[in-house]
Amino acid sequence: MKGIHHLGLAVSDLEGSCAFFCDLLGWSKIRTVEEYPAIFVSNGSVMFTLWQTNPQAAPFDRKNNVGLHHVAILMDSEAELNQLHQKLAASDSVYIEFAPELLRGGPASHMMCIEPSGIRVEFIWTP
Repeated sequence: MKGIHHLGLAVSDLEGSCAFFCDLLGWSKIRTVEEYPAIFVSNGSVMFTLWQTNPQAAPFDRKNNVGLHHVAILMDSEAELNQLHQKLAASDSVYIEFAPELLRGGPASHMMCIEPSGIRVEFIWTP
């Protein structure tokens, strides 16, 4: 096995989740499949498929559901992590669960946010 080809995420707000990845994170929309509907997004290294689900779907409860707990995206630098935090904190569509902090005493740092469909996204930098 060589790695993950793509990660499929069921989202309640397809356009909002696409905007999170493309407008806020700078990823590219690779293609749209209207009949699902789904939007494929990528940063050139990773591809996610955003699948539209019921807009009233219950948000994930990490203690009572089986499923994706969160997705962790590796950052190039601690400065990039801090800049992204500032950008996401200024957005009305993103909830910041916690700002950049040391991961288990460091030296790695990470932050956690919730994107428009309720998916927890961690951003992590490791030296």
